[in-house]
Amino acid sequence: MEVIVKPTPAEVGRTASALIARVSREKPEAVLGLATGSSPLGIYESLAALVDAGDLDLSRASGFALDEYVGIPLDHPESYASVIARDVVGPLGMDPSRVRVPDGRASDIEAATRDYDEAIRSAGGIDVQILGIGANGHIGFNEPSSSFASRTRIKTLAPSTREANARFFDDPADVPTHCLTQGLGTILEAKRVVLVAQGAAKADAVAAMVEGPLSAMCPGSALQLHEHATIVVDEAAAARLTLRDYYDYTYANKPTWQRFE
Repeated sequence: MEVIVKPTPAEVGRTASALIARVSREKPEAVLGLATGSSPLGIYESLAALVDAGDLDLSRASGFALDEYVGIPLDHPESYASVIARDVVGPLGMDPSRVRVPDGRASDIEAATRDYDEAIRSAGGIDVQILGIGANGHIGFNEPSSSFASRTRIKTLAPSTREANARFFDDPADVPTHCLTQGLGTILEAKRVVLVAQGAAKADAVAAMVEGPLSAMCPGSALQLHEHATIVVDEAAAARLTLRDYYDYTYANKPTWQRFE
């Protein structure tokens, strides 16, 4: 696990986007795992700037959204199908036909989740999975107690997660109770993972993910098992990291051939 600490949230987004851009330049048909929420917005803004400047072409890339609410109308502005189309596909110049979101409106949810994992496998697997982390340590919507072997499936959102997401809805009661999410086992199959976190509210979760025990109580700690997990956080989110000096030292002395910015 590589931990990179940047002074500001904007620099977190730029650094994470540099890694994704490098992979996408090396493989124009890259398969990207697309997270939603506030954490990755800086990534998408930085990638869009590269696309607008002609420094990056994502028109041949494919995408798989990390999760979706269950039962929310497709055209609801806060369905993740709408969010991905609005905040990712359009600004990044991606082909909408190459981007897929879990079907939270399916009549057979179990079949829909199996089909989603199979679609990822058929695409050759995810080359870079973008992630954020919740204050309770969840990644995707894998809440505490999620199995490290879990696949894409239906989950019940924790009250704290629904409360955190209420800011996106007119009425907190409108936040769905259930979601479809890539499982921890699905996420761990991505070739690379880049997770971003900003702000003091994420400091405990970041510390538990990076330095705490491997535990289902902090689903993000599953990334300790990943061969190529890059964690990019700002100063506030890094505040509780015990080995902060070591992370800074290793990043400053990273071999040139491993650098991506």
